[in-house]
Amino acid sequence: MQTKHTLPLELGSRSYNILIGNDLFSGLDKALSSILTGRQVAVVSNTTVAPLYLDRLLSVLRRGGFSVLPIILEDGEEHKNWTTLQTIFNALIENRFERTSTLIALGGGVIGDMTGFAAASYLRGVPFIQIPTTLLAQVDASVGGKTGINHTLGKNLIGAFYQPRMVAIDLDTLKTLPRRELLAGLAEVIKYGIIWDADLFSLLEEKLDAILETDTTVLAEVIHRCCAIKADIVAADEREQGQRALLNLGHTFGHAIETLTRYETYLHGEAVAVGMIMAADLSQQMGLCDKADLTRISTLIERSGLPTKGPAFSADNYLSAMARDKKVEHGKIRYILVDGIGKSSIHSEVDVALIKSAINNNLQPKR
Repeated sequence: MQTKHTLPLELGSRSYNILIGNDLFSGLDKALSSILTGRQVAVVSNTTVAPLYLDRLLSVLRRGGFSVLPIILEDGEEHKNWTTLQTIFNALIENRFERTSTLIALGGGVIGDMTGFAAASYLRGVPFIQIPTTLLAQVDASVGGKTGINHTLGKNLIGAFYQPRMVAIDLDTLKTLPRRELLAGLAEVIKYGIIWDADLFSLLEEKLDAILETDTTVLAEVIHRCCAIKADIVAADEREQGQRALLNLGHTFGHAIETLTRYETYLHGEAVAVGMIMAADLSQQMGLCDKADLTRISTLIERSGLPTKGPAFSADNYLSAMARDKKVEHGKIRYILVDGIGKSSIHSEVDVALIKSAINNNLQPKR
């Protein structure tokens, strides 16, 4: 186990560490033994990740004296639903899992969200561990305790805030990550630079080629900075009553894209990339940021190989989908807007004509 960084997320009695390094699998049995009281563990993974890492993880856990049950789910956002969640519950009940039993999420954001929600719900709450294997999950989804499933009418509408006991980010898993998944995760990295850290944004502009080549030295620094930002924000606002909402830059538009395309066309990070451009366009129209900021954002996203245009639904279709977003408050959509690179703010009173303009400016041509 070679830990490059250990980041604490301070939440009182629910505090935990985020471990970032290489070959973390080898020492997980000792790390888990120090924080868990029970020896019964279920590892939840999917048909893509399990063939790569499951046997190795099971071997390490059994070496540490854990009794392990693997639960393998189908891969894909379209499976992030109640039916798949029931598969987890059925396995836990049939194998008599108890309140001291632990769930381990081995996979990307979908697996992490569903495993966390299962842990929050089963027997009214059992421990769970995050082992994220995608860049998106490593910098965002695995940290902060947001768990849940999708509904056909909207993304992540059913879920709970429930913190893991530990997050173990093994950089070696990025070596087997499909390029499209790497790029999707990069969208969330770019988000942190836009909303919070102008120096990080500049670093991404400078070191993008190294990141795209999965240089683990550069990636370790980038992941550490993203996790540190999120840890600070979550510690100050765990249940998104204030500044944690800033982490949703691009997500209101992005979730609409995912909903309108039935989670079948865009990866989450791809939809967020388009959503960030729409949000930046809206911000520029409102005078919150200047044209140069919008250009830098759209240029970095395009250089990253991410989509810059949304599917050609009408602006009214987008607004209808956005109205069902979980961030709606008092009947009004909350928009995270850009005040310049490294600065952002929350707005509820936004001119609908400008919103439609920002959407229409960034749509694919109709076929």
